[in-house]
Amino acid sequence: MNSILLIATGLLLFLYALNNLSQGLKEISGDKLKVFLDRFTNNVFKGILSGILVTVLLDSSSVVIIMTIALVNSKALTFRQAMGIVMGANIGTTFSSQIFALNVGEYAAFPIAVGFALMFLFKKPFYVNLGKVIFSFGLIFFGLFTMEEAVEPLKESTYFVSWLKSLDNPWKGMITGTIVTIIVQSSSATVGMVIGLGSQGMISIAGAIAVMLGAELGTCADTLVASIGRSRAAIKTGLFHLIFNLGSIILGMILLPLFTSLVLYISSGASLAQTIANSHMLFNGLGVLLALPLLTFYESLLERMFPDRISNAVEQAGLESPASSPTGSKS
Repeated sequence: MNSILLIATGLLLFLYALNNLSQGLKEISGDKLKVFLDRFTNNVFKGILSGILVTVLLDSSSVVIIMTIALVNSKALTFRQAMGIVMGANIGTTFSSQIFALNVGEYAAFPIAVGFALMFLFKKPFYVNLGKVIFSFGLIFFGLFTMEEAVEPLKESTYFVSWLKSLDNPWKGMITGTIVTIIVQSSSATVGMVIGLGSQGMISIAGAIAVMLGAELGTCADTLVASIGRSRAAIKTGLFHLIFNLGSIILGMILLPLFTSLVLYISSGASLAQTIANSHMLFNGLGVLLALPLLTFYESLLERMFPDRISNAVEQAGLESPASSPTGSKS
């Protein structure tokens, strides 16, 4: 029971810190990130790079994609530009996995102390927000450390160990990852927990990858909700995130043994936690590379599903113009 309470405490600390980190970074950047996205996304490749950079800075792909949906809704970005940002955000979120795998939880007290000092010793908003960011980083590491320490006694629990082993079933692992991500509203938290289990040797690489695939599906829930009631272009952006992730996940499930072998080959000699983080980065990176040739198909599919009202109006006006009607023709 104590282990469960500690896991819940660590998770709450992690989620609270993650939200504070995103808020602090947004306060520091102001509207600069929106301007950056608008200016440096005039082609798909720039959009991908911009999505990676902004997601690394904000440490949340959901925040970046929701911001993108808002920009598309306000017509500051086109749907085509948004597609690149969405794919870049998927890659950018994997950098946090690499940080989690470094096992720096033991040193969490240092950034917590520095961030706390900045928040309470300075009055300027910039230093206060910088303190919030540093404090949140420390709290994220402490939350992960708490969860890692909490699961160690569970190694003696036959039920818990057998349940973790059951996640080796790809479908059960994927469904578990999806449900957990929808509940905690963060794919980073799900992957962080899996990396924590990996650092304790309590989950196999096959089970970890399956849960990670589910986390990629679960993270679409936020962006789909954010697109409700928006313009058709914004809805298409949210749906593209779902279709893109779903296509990558289906392919990943089909080729799971091959992908697992590739991850193990690339991560030869690395710890299990690092191998899990590498699988996250490799999966999202390959997903973007495979989706690039299909962008035109995705775009035309979503255009047919949600045609722009303006285009329809223009087309209808053209069909009903005097020049095209019998009564309007010249004698």
